[in-house]
Amino acid sequence: MHRLLTDALAPTRLDIRDDSHRHAGHAGSRHGQGHFGIAVESAAFTGKLPLARHRLVYAALGDMLQTDIHALSIDAKAPGEQG
Repeated sequence: MHRLLTDALAPTRLDIRDDSHRHAGHAGSRHGQGHFGIAVESAAFTGKLPLARHRLVYAALGDMLQTDIHALSIDAKAPGEQG
């Protein structure tokens, strides 16, 4: 996940949190898929609305969204953005 996001977005900050342990027994976790949170800052997000930023993250992760990730929380910011 880290490599895919780094290669696609050249982030200035990237934090990936595995929250799978908080969802033990959940439908996705029974099939080996995880729950993750991502905080990413990248110039690729400059001038883009949140939906477009999320689409860039989804595109970077590609097949992982079908095979390894059940749930994904995304905090995507351009450099210098607050909040």
